[in-house]
Amino acid sequence: MDKEIKNEKGVPAEEQSLVTYQTSGAEEYGEVVLSINRCSKVVKGGRNFSFGALVVVGDKNGRVGYGYGKANEVSDAIRKGGEAAKKNMVTIPRRGTTVPHTVNAKFSGSKVMIRPASEGTGLIAGGTMRAVLGLAGVVDVLTKSLGSSNPANVVKATFKAIGQMNSKKQIREKLGKI
Repeated sequence: MDKEIKNEKGVPAEEQSLVTYQTSGAEEYGEVVLSINRCSKVVKGGRNFSFGALVVVGDKNGRVGYGYGKANEVSDAIRKGGEAAKKNMVTIPRRGTTVPHTVNAKFSGSKVMIRPASEGTGLIAGGTMRAVLGLAGVVDVLTKSLGSSNPANVVKATFKAIGQMNSKKQIREKLGKI
């Protein structure tokens, strides 16, 4: 397992992302930790800390998933989140290097808009949606995140938008053209 930490200038240490590439058989997944939450419980002897980690996993070929892992150690929470993400994989329809059509979705207080872009535009997205779409293998896309910037809600809204996308073949089948 190869690990590298993206050290971005001007970004606080807790927001720097850990990117892990795991090779298991023929499948290779990229893994990004989007947020780590610390929770404390006051007990007789002091405080007990537990951690929750939001993890996104993708193969950069149209499959991506997210998971939330909770444990008493950060590394265990990240591992559990990665395992949950691999069980929660979805396929994103693509048209070339972009998405097939414009989609708007809302989850809780977060709203996202995903629009196709011409080739060479690049991945224009905020941090949370950039991680999801980048790991899905989408190269050219325009996005906007509105409302709450809570990473968990933005990821869930992004996956809701991905679920609303249809490929050209799916639409033709729905209309009875095939």
